[in-house]
Amino acid sequence: MPAGVEREVLSHSARHNQETISLASLSSSEAGQDQGAGGAGGGEMDERTRLVPGARSRCCAWPAWCCKKREASSRTVWVGRPTLQPFPPNVIRNQKYSMFTFLPLVLFNQFKFFLNLYFLVMACSQFIPQLRIGYLYTYWGPLGFVISVTMIREAIDDIRRWQRDREVNSTRYSKLTERGWVSVTSSQLKVGDIVEVGKGVRAPADLVLLRTTETTGACFIRTDQLDGETDWKMRLAVTTMQRLGREEELLETQSSVYAEKPQKDIHSFIGKLSLEDGEESLGIENTIWCGAVVASGTATGLVIYTGMECRAAMNNSQPRSKVGLIDEELNSITKVLFLATVALSVIMVVLKGFDGPWYIYMFRFLLLFSYLIPISLRVNLDMGKIFYSWAIGRDKDIPGCQARSTTIPEELGRISYLLSDKTGTLTMNVMVFKKLHLGAAAYSDDTFDEIHSLVSGEYQEGRRVT
Repeated sequence: MPAGVEREVLSHSARHNQETISLASLSSSEAGQDQGAGGAGGGEMDERTRLVPGARSRCCAWPAWCCKKREASSRTVWVGRPTLQPFPPNVIRNQKYSMFTFLPLVLFNQFKFFLNLYFLVMACSQFIPQLRIGYLYTYWGPLGFVISVTMIREAIDDIRRWQRDREVNSTRYSKLTERGWVSVTSSQLKVGDIVEVGKGVRAPADLVLLRTTETTGACFIRTDQLDGETDWKMRLAVTTMQRLGREEELLETQSSVYAEKPQKDIHSFIGKLSLEDGEESLGIENTIWCGAVVASGTATGLVIYTGMECRAAMNNSQPRSKVGLIDEELNSITKVLFLATVALSVIMVVLKGFDGPWYIYMFRFLLLFSYLIPISLRVNLDMGKIFYSWAIGRDKDIPGCQARSTTIPEELGRISYLLSDKTGTLTMNVMVFKKLHLGAAAYSDDTFDEIHSLVSGEYQEGRRVT
């Protein structure tokens, strides 16, 4: 190797060693400062928490975070300690539009209908002098009114979704910290927080059940928003954590929870609780998914999944524009009327003769016959849907019912069959006696006295007579 190249390699190696020593000393000084600050605040930051890979490079990681979608992975969560790994915020967003996408998406969804697209072409043709047969407002006015009514309806629906999301995200919960229990909103919860969920309250995130107010460590939940079942399901707290005397001791344990990567299956979970003196496996019976309601007692859980990584959010589809049967039928009828206008225009051109620019005459006839297609019918349908949704929310016969979309409320009146897997879904577990069959005998309300006498003869003062 030449002498000049050898000196350059040695110089580069020396600079690299010097930078390594400087970084090591800087890391040691920062660790000392962090330890001193933790001691002054009443608690010492765990060394394992501080040495998370990538914790010191947050300022340089944001371009990669913006350009590349983060893949969900398994995680190890320390009980009651903040994690430095990037996880989704614990917010719920069911809005269909944003400030930038509202106008283009609404226009795209409206001009997918042949009726609106047809009148758009007719209105644009009036900018051509050879095709103009009237004033511009005679074509653009009705079309603009139809689109405006639809945009107002879509805006009202999306504002209501935003209000419901804000109400859910601003629900307050009790979070366990070194200062004790503090009240925070659902959107402020992060992975690793210890949160308390009271009776009749929905879980704000996916939790591992650590403790309950029941001495047995069991509690019951309802998962009606997850699987549609209203019956209670039993959940068990972690045995080691349930044995602790009080909740504040959870922060003193050097424990962590390993959780599998987020998935859609709500009926399975693989996890592990690691303690200083051993390990304990975790299953589905130790979890409370987001949206589940605590039906008995008070549950204290550890947040393991938040936001879009929750089971409920992963099973939800993105909001989309729904189209009802009436809209599809109206679209088909519009196509038939358009073919009728084309046929009439061809007949008029044939009767007139194909002399001169006959194709321009044909298009002008098509413009004249466009009044056969009633654009006002679209406005009447939209106004009727808005009124129908408003009436559903104020019907005294169905209290508590709320139409969350004004797009397809008329579909409720076109239901032909209703399939159910059990009778309780339809009867609310309240049944009225009609008839009883016992072998070959049938008893109804008129002959029920015989059954009453037979049962009374078998029992005396509440005891069976043998």
